[in-house]
Amino acid sequence: MSAAHVVKTTAIGSIPLIDDEQQFRLLVQSVTDYAIYMLDPDGVISNWNPGGERIKGYTREEIVGQHFSRFYTEEDRLAGEPEYGLRMAREHGKYEKEGWRLRKDGSRFRASVVIDPIWQDGRLIGYAKITRDITERYEAQKRLELAQRALAQSQKIEAVGKLTFGLAHDFNNLLTVIINSLELIKAHPDDAERVGRLVDGAVRAADRGALLTRQLLAFARGQNLAPEWHDVNGLLARSESLYRRACDTAIDVRFELGEGLPAVFVDAAQFEAAVLNLVVNSRDAMPDGGTIRIGTCLRYASPPDKADAVERRYVCVTVADNGTGMSAAVQERAIEPFYTTKEVGKGSGLGLSQVHGFAAQSGGFADIVSQLGTGTRVSICLPADGEGEGEGEGER
Repeated sequence: MSAAHVVKTTAIGSIPLIDDEQQFRLLVQSVTDYAIYMLDPDGVISNWNPGGERIKGYTREEIVGQHFSRFYTEEDRLAGEPEYGLRMAREHGKYEKEGWRLRKDGSRFRASVVIDPIWQDGRLIGYAKITRDITERYEAQKRLELAQRALAQSQKIEAVGKLTFGLAHDFNNLLTVIINSLELIKAHPDDAERVGRLVDGAVRAADRGALLTRQLLAFARGQNLAPEWHDVNGLLARSESLYRRACDTAIDVRFELGEGLPAVFVDAAQFEAAVLNLVVNSRDAMPDGGTIRIGTCLRYASPPDKADAVERRYVCVTVADNGTGMSAAVQERAIEPFYTTKEVGKGSGLGLSQVHGFAAQSGGFADIVSQLGTGTRVSICLPADGEGEGEGEGER
């Protein structure tokens, strides 16, 4: 044996120590979970480890001297994927990719591939390529994604079912009120006082139906707003009769409007719907009667979901009641679409969602403060139009 082939060893006791090159070769040859092999600059395989044989099925004698593109699928070869991988590794220092590869028997497996260029004295002498079989992980991930999609679809169907069931009851109740009122009016048309009460009840039911329709339209189209400059006090005054009509006679509706407020850029119809949603929620929270306060003021604030935002002026419209209030857990979910704590047929779960969406799309935010047994206060805060108007009014 020539000196060139003599393995250099030293010994500690009776245990021989081999040199670094031999240690590295033993390490690579001991790895069976990864295919580790070298390519020459043209992509021809120059060595092969047992991991390559285990994963791809070729012995060293069968594969050394072959081009590594034989591991690629026909479609990837036609697309130039092998050459592209080498070029990316050469130009960027590394190439990583997941894709389908072929075994010797023609079966496919999912591979995670890393290609590193090898340079010597500034000259490319080849590539180191590592391939790992991730088929099981890939298939498990696909099964998980399918299960998640099936669950999401099931939840959508359940949500639509709950919404449809609730709305059907809601509209049925409203139509029953209207039909019964009309039949009673027809039976006793000469009793003016009785007719007046029946008409008021029918109108309230119709208003509730119109509100439900607006909620659904707003949710379905994502509330495409048509904003204009408005005085909020003027908008509230224009809809005052609607808000009062939405409440029972046992509920006292009071307006506490600030003065000298700047104009706000809002969609008037959606503003009316948002306030009406809050009034209806307050009404439902006071089955035995109470007081609803609708107020306006100028407030310096920053959106609660933007901790770093600079404070600015907002015109705030607040609807407050002394009803049952909400627990902390209910407050956390209050703005979720379709979430409601009301009985079936008593609410769609879109009210506070519409309010929150309207405020956000108008450049502002909605603020909810509630406590069980005390009541709820919801504020719609809308950006003021300019500086200098209404300074000193309202809260700060």
